[in-house]
Amino acid sequence: MKKTLASLAIAGTAVAAQAADAPDPYLWLEDVSGPKALDWVAAHNAVSTAMITRDPGFEDLRSQIRDILDSKDRIPYVNRMGEYFYNFWRDAEHPRGLWRRTRPEQYRNAQPEWETVLDLDALAKAENENWVWKGGECRYPDWNRCLISLSRGGADAVVVREFDLPAKAFVKDGFTLPEAKSEAHWVGPDALFVGTDFGAGSLTDSGYPRLVKLWRRGTPLAAARPVFEGRKTDVAVSGFVSERTGYRREIIQRSPSFFTSEYWLREGEHLSRIAVPDDAQLGFFGAQLLVQLRSAWKAGAASLKAGSLVAIDFDAFRAGKRDFKVLFEPTALTALDAYITTRTHVVVSTLDNVKGRLVEWGFAAGSWTRHEVAAPAYGSLGVMPVDHDESDDYFLTHVDFLTPDSLYLAQAGTGQRSLLKQRPAFFDASGMEIAQFEAESRDGTKVPYFIVTPRGVVLDGERPTLLYGYGGFEVSMTPWYSAAAGVAWLEKGGVFVLANIRGGGEFGPRWHEAALKEKRQNAYDDFIAVAQDLVARKITRPERLGIMGGSNGGLLMGVMMTQRPELFGAVVCQVPLLDMRRYNKLLAGASWMGEYGDPDDPAQWDYIRRYSPYQNVRPGVRYPKILFTTSTRDDRVHPGHARKMMARLEASGVKNVWYYENTEGGHAGAADNSQVAFMNALEYTFLWEMLGGKR
Repeated sequence: MKKTLASLAIAGTAVAAQAADAPDPYLWLEDVSGPKALDWVAAHNAVSTAMITRDPGFEDLRSQIRDILDSKDRIPYVNRMGEYFYNFWRDAEHPRGLWRRTRPEQYRNAQPEWETVLDLDALAKAENENWVWKGGECRYPDWNRCLISLSRGGADAVVVREFDLPAKAFVKDGFTLPEAKSEAHWVGPDALFVGTDFGAGSLTDSGYPRLVKLWRRGTPLAAARPVFEGRKTDVAVSGFVSERTGYRREIIQRSPSFFTSEYWLREGEHLSRIAVPDDAQLGFFGAQLLVQLRSAWKAGAASLKAGSLVAIDFDAFRAGKRDFKVLFEPTALTALDAYITTRTHVVVSTLDNVKGRLVEWGFAAGSWTRHEVAAPAYGSLGVMPVDHDESDDYFLTHVDFLTPDSLYLAQAGTGQRSLLKQRPAFFDASGMEIAQFEAESRDGTKVPYFIVTPRGVVLDGERPTLLYGYGGFEVSMTPWYSAAAGVAWLEKGGVFVLANIRGGGEFGPRWHEAALKEKRQNAYDDFIAVAQDLVARKITRPERLGIMGGSNGGLLMGVMMTQRPELFGAVVCQVPLLDMRRYNKLLAGASWMGEYGDPDDPAQWDYIRRYSPYQNVRPGVRYPKILFTTSTRDDRVHPGHARKMMARLEASGVKNVWYYENTEGGHAGAADNSQVAFMNALEYTFLWEMLGGKR
């Protein structure tokens, strides 16, 4: 290499021994596209790829994973708009993807006839852009026009362009927004609610829209009329329309923090606040208002529990009535996962000790009826409405670690469901089994985890074991089918473990709140407890125990390697937060202060600094083998976190540490199937080799 790693480091840097608030010698690595920083990235990428890809099994694994990702036997998930089912699809011939459609009767066939609506590969070539699909919002009820969001390289910032669906073409002189983290939603055929970068002062500290404006067709964006203005310290504001047959409501949402929102009903030029708790989420079902509660609510005579889903006639609620119908109330082991609405039903998806359950609530003539849907013992259930609200049909999915996803067409209120699609197995799971165990955390809390092992596994502590975790933002970690993990790990005899640590949503808001801010260490103690339980059961031992996590899970990985380096043999730390002293100043970081706290507040920094990985690197410590992965185009979690951590570890004399940064991909880390396959092969090969896996 023309430039060595040593020549790109800052010589003589005192690492980790320095005070947490001392000047940061690696701030230059926060310059995302700076020449010096990109030279550093290129040099480290070269070293890491050379070391990992020389493994004799790497290329075969990469090819296997790519074939799985490109397989035409995957389930093409769809949504209905008008007469068609729409799907976005990537494969070997279309790496950037096709937006396509088919008729419902065709979709039932094993090989439906698809009509291409937009070819992203052809568009990218014609416009000389590295476009990545970020979805589209099509106008209800005619579905004739759509707002298509396109990202350069997978970033969160998008270009928005109006698309004529019948003509299958972009609209000349139609609505267009330049690249920004925009919010654009239809208000009518010729108007949008728009939040975007309008210039100085129009964005929040988190980099999201602070203003909502009404933009009318045929007028310049600069002439859009203000509708609502949030505060600079807010996370974001947005405007949208909730529309169902017979009901149309214009809603403005202001989010002061990640977990709080104000909802305003817009009637003409008048805005009126919808009087639900700030930390509640609301939705609509015909005449009914649906409220999902994060905290307990004393509403009139009603005492509603945190984690509940309740319903009430919206007009009656506005008039002061508080006679709620409770559609879900949590218990010690149950939590609300999600809900959808059909024409006459609310379908509620719940977790029972982290296993999926379903309940259908029918509403007719002013009364509710309840029907429980039979579900498998293990696994994750997903529900999606088939159409806007024209029928009671909905899609139901089931999946677990060893069972590929199945797609059913269900009809609420009838008990009827039929299998539409079944993904084939991409690895041999016949000799494997799933179990669920509990570990006891430091404060006595029982922490469940799922484990996938060879049937009848010998408990000798020799199995390479991969432990995965997240533990944040009320996100539940439920079973999924990973064909990549199957061929890269399980088929080789490895053990896979999923930890349901606090900070997630597996047991509702209480599970999340138990690891918020000053209680963050609870999540880390939980993960440590699961790791120790695996060793105590002789499933593995520290030298054979690898861990993996991304984003908030990447922060978890950084904490594990700095707090308990002796407990793990290898770490894959993906798109991570690591410098918690500056996280709120980098990209979208300010939006997460509701989760972690404000490091600029001395009292809050006092507890954050105790676990912040970047500030807790210590010289002379024997760290586990580490691979950092991130993306130059990640405009959510700044790549500077991973870059600076790598630099600090190297300056501390740590030898077994590697780094790979993809130049595309956004927060997902990869922009197409080829990049996903390479990243997956890199990570699994690294873990298998470092944990002494047998070939």
